[in-house]
Amino acid sequence: MVTIETIPWGKGPEGEEINLYKMTNGAGASVVLSETGAGIVEINVPDKEGRIANVALGYARAEDYFNDGPCMGKVPGRYANRIAGAMFVLDGKEYRLLSDKADFQLHGGPGGYADRIWKGRVSDNGVEFLLEDPDGKNGYPGNVEVLARYEWDDECRLTLSLRAHSDAPTVINLTNHAYFNLKGEGNGDILDHRLTLNASDFVVTDSNLVPTGEIASVAGTPMDFTTPKEIGRDIAMDFPALKSGKGYDSCWVIDGRPGELSLAARLEERQSGRVLEVLTTQPGVQVYTGNWLDGCPKGRGGAEYHDYYGVALECQHLPDSPNHPDFPSTVLRPGEEFNELIIYRFSAKG
Repeated sequence: MVTIETIPWGKGPEGEEINLYKMTNGAGASVVLSETGAGIVEINVPDKEGRIANVALGYARAEDYFNDGPCMGKVPGRYANRIAGAMFVLDGKEYRLLSDKADFQLHGGPGGYADRIWKGRVSDNGVEFLLEDPDGKNGYPGNVEVLARYEWDDECRLTLSLRAHSDAPTVINLTNHAYFNLKGEGNGDILDHRLTLNASDFVVTDSNLVPTGEIASVAGTPMDFTTPKEIGRDIAMDFPALKSGKGYDSCWVIDGRPGELSLAARLEERQSGRVLEVLTTQPGVQVYTGNWLDGCPKGRGGAEYHDYYGVALECQHLPDSPNHPDFPSTVLRPGEEFNELIIYRFSAKG
């Protein structure tokens, strides 16, 4: 039995009211969500001894969630990750995108979905966040309606459904940018966490972490997580993607068929016994090891976050897909629906 509580939290830049939504299951495990960026603020789950702790990084104050570098726990858009040159061509027409980066647009550009206040509501034992994105915003065509729906159950599964419609052809890529530390947020780094990825290939990028168009095998490289491996084991190796990102910040191509629910990643922490399995219908998973967390706002428990204090497992379409016809399409047309699923499944083993 899951209960849902609406909690007034703070105000936005223009005085808008911001609510939190707390979903608690029968065992006392809970998830806290925010209307800012349709974001995850806390995930409180038990360890192998039954002790509950928050394993999702989050900020203490509502105002800290606006224009933050880490995109903490939020849903970025209209296009998550990078678009090369901040432009793309769709149906023969070139679209120039607003960007605060020199060589690419990141997460939809300034004032993107992550920094907007979504309209939250409790609906059918879940929490829904709605956003209307107008035609021409940051250069994207089409009026788009987006819905992010979260459900939490007694098995400690957090299900995120991402849906969108457009009245004109456009491109879209949605994910959640939560950072996890299974020891508990603010409790050290994640370099000793063991990660497994259901991915035989990864997306090759340039020095700006923008895809070159090449998909390469992980075999024989530090990108190989096909068997469980500590995140920190190879993170300092002399490898282009690791040097450019100061750690892992790459997209892996999930084995299987896009659109079918499959396991993307498994994260384990031995001391607590906590395990996180991430399942999705999306074709890729961006793994980002929090390489630039230093200096971000203080955490929920008052701790200062440092580099590598959390790992993001962002299930999404591949970055820069609009400029790579061989990548799975991110085009959304009128009458179609963007409809993708991400499930975060938490457990603990002794």
